[in-house]
Amino acid sequence: MIEIEKLQEFYKTDSVFITEHAAERYRQRGIKLKDVRRAVENGEIIEQYPEDYPFPSCLICGRDENGKVIHVCMSDEGTVSRIITAYYPDITKWDGDFKIRKETEG
Repeated sequence: MIEIEKLQEFYKTDSVFITEHAAERYRQRGIKLKDVRRAVENGEIIEQYPEDYPFPSCLICGRDENGKVIHVCMSDEGTVSRIITAYYPDITKWDGDFKIRKETEG
């Protein structure tokens, strides 16, 4: 299990990497790097993905600088972390506090 404190420590030690693809998606979504960092600093892990390849990852629910809810997916690669993606969650897919996925029909 990934611990939020470990991911926060990666930020403190400048051990978080962002792929070019993820950075481009932030720009498209109007998300700033400082928003992602802030969400990790004040957020909580809401989903764990231990089977992700090549490293386990998790989904964090936090708030950006304006207090808007943001989701950040990060890996735990042992001594570093990588931001996989970040987005503003869709109210039609998440419960009211954006921490539990709504059931999908099908």
